Amino acid sequence: MRASLGYQSYRCPDKRLRAYQQACLGLLALPISEAPLLALDLEMTGLDAKKDQIISIGIIPVIKGRIELSKGQHKLIKIAGSVGQSATIHGVVDNDLAQALSLSDALEWLFREATGSLLVAHHAPLDLSFLEQALLKENFKKCRLFAIDTLHIEHQRLLRKQLMIKEGELRLTNCRRRYNLPYYEGHNALIDALACAELLLAQVSKMGGLNKIKVSELLR
Repeated sequence: MRASLGYQSYRCPDKRLRAYQQACLGLLALPISEAPLLALDLEMTGLDAKKDQIISIGIIPVIKGRIELSKGQHKLIKIAGSVGQSATIHGVVDNDLAQALSLSDALEWLFREATGSLLVAHHAPLDLSFLEQALLKENFKKCRLFAIDTLHIEHQRLLRKQLMIKEGELRLTNCRRRYNLPYYEGHNALIDALACAELLLAQVSKMGGLNKIKVSELLR
């Protein structure tokens, strides 16, 4: 992972993203208890990163194994056109976006907040694909992103236990239930970021503890 991240940061043509990736390099050898993390969730108009759009981003820092609730942030993002039927999922309607951030400003904000931390997401490849597509759209240039993926961690854990993985078993709510974490209403980016952060800490605790598990063992 160090070699891959180092190569990507070296190749990244955008200095803003290069600073983010290079800061990540110094965190790989740290245990989770010492690594600054940033739990992330996106709400989108659909699931196709090439045609659908990001409408909100939620982030919550996890510092030294503690979730910093007071530092959580939630941003709405202007889109081209209407949110359409996706409003029935995430509850964000067109009027909510009237005073929202532009996509460019939202990306600047996100990577300013993320620099020096590692991203954490549930089903990270989906969120990262939307971010990578948005970066291209806003002329940040192509750059691969990395994150700790709580869905992947749970998938691997269930496979090791030789448990049958039924449809829906890896959804955030169902993963949390296995750790006796409380139920949260989903599809709000800030609440889902919090839910993801709590899930990661529970998973790492089961895997051996925050002081034992290193970032490099989890980062994808």
